This record gives sequence, structure tokens and C-alpha cells, in this order.
Amino acid sequence: MKTIMRSILLAVTGIMLAIPAMAAEVNVAVAANFTAPMKQIVAEFEKETGHKAVLSFGASGKFYAQIKNGAPFQLLLSADDEKPIQLVKDGLGVADSRFTYAIGTLVLWSPKAGFVDAKGDVLSKGLYNKLAIANPKLAPYGVAAMEVLTKQGLLSAITPKFVQGENISQTFQFVSTGNAELGFIALSQVMKDGKITSGSAWIVPGKLHTPIRQDAVLLSNGKDNAAARALLGYLKSDKAKKIIRTYGYEI
Repeated sequence: MKTIMRSILLAVTGIMLAIPAMAAEVNVAVAANFTAPMKQIVAEFEKETGHKAVLSFGASGKFYAQIKNGAPFQLLLSADDEKPIQLVKDGLGVADSRFTYAIGTLVLWSPKAGFVDAKGDVLSKGLYNKLAIANPKLAPYGVAAMEVLTKQGLLSAITPKFVQGENISQTFQFVSTGNAELGFIALSQVMKDGKITSGSAWIVPGKLHTPIRQDAVLLSNGKDNAAARALLGYLKSDKAKKIIRTYGYEI
């Protein structure tokens, strides 16, 4: 009996020692608009796999430049599809790893209830001093906002009212703190569990701008990283997709 118990104890100990040895860590560059869902996804991922993900949030354009200059990321979740495609062309991304993890939704939002109407007519009425928008040179949501204003014939009239954020997080801060009465942001920043959490909003119809296809790509220096590959796969799981949809993204 003692021999059997000793064998079981050794086996259990061996398994416990093996788990940390198998666990890995991945550094992930994540588009700012995907902050809330990514934190929730990674919490589940770490719990289920034992791997650890270190997340950095910011503008996709800046991440692209940093990766080109040797930043130690193993995985990129971009706010567009262009930068992951270019990284593959640059030899810095693994070609067969790239996929669209979400399609973003643009929203015109104000923290003031009733300020933004359901059709976005507030833009043409001009009863505001500042409109926040993400830098279109760095942020795909900024590009989409510029396309919307151009299609509506409002760009030249509204440009003097712009308050430009470096990324979509800073753009949201401008509006939420009152530095701008309204702004074009990502729906995910004001939506949770399928509902807009505060203020008033116009969810911009997708036909008014180029689809915001957000692609993920495994970076070349992460191709042998177990945590990077596992997280990339986890983003395709039903559990991850369910979380992503609750923040207003399409898949």
C-alpha cells in the first residue's frame, strides 16, 4: 500500500512540476480599441492554459514602426489588415498565421444623453465646438471617420473643430472628459454585453466607410513561442468569439 501511495505521489508531483515547465509567456501588441475584450479574453486564456500574456495597448501605426525597429513582441493584434500584411511582406510576420479576428464598428458618441441623435444629424447642425477623432495617419478608426465625413460632404466645414487623438483610447478620453462634446470612437469602448453603457450614440452604417478588418499575425520572433501560438488559436475559439461580439464587433 505504501509503495502504491508513493507511486501516486510521485506521479502527481511530476505532473505539477511539468505544468510550469510547459507554460510560456508572450508579449502582445494590441490595438487600443480592443483593450476591454482582450483583457477579458486573456484572463480566460491564462486560466485555461497556464500561459501568460503581457499586453501592450496603443496605435497600430506606432506598433508597426516599433516592430520594424526590433520591439520584442511575438504577436500583433492590429486595428487594420494592412499592417499585418506588410509585416509578412517585410519578413517580420508568419504568412499562414494572419487572420481577421474582428471587424470593428465606428460610433459617434457623446457622454451627454440625447446629444447625439440616431442618424448622426448632430454633425451637420454644428451645435458643438469640438469633435474628437483619432489620427488617421496612425489609427484605422480615424481613417474611417474621415471617410464618413467626406461622404457626407462635411469634412471641410468640420475640420477646424477637430481634436485629434494619437490613438482611439486618447480620442475616447477627449470626449469622456469633456474636452470635446462628441467624437468618433470604437463601439467597443462604450459597449458591454451588447448594450451602450452611457451617453448617446450614432452607430455608423458600415456602408459609409471601408470595413475595419482587424487582423492578428504571429510575428517571426514568436514562431517558436508556445504561448503565442496558443493565444492565436484561442482567439478563434467559440468562447473568445462570444466575448468579442458582446463588445459590438462582427466576426
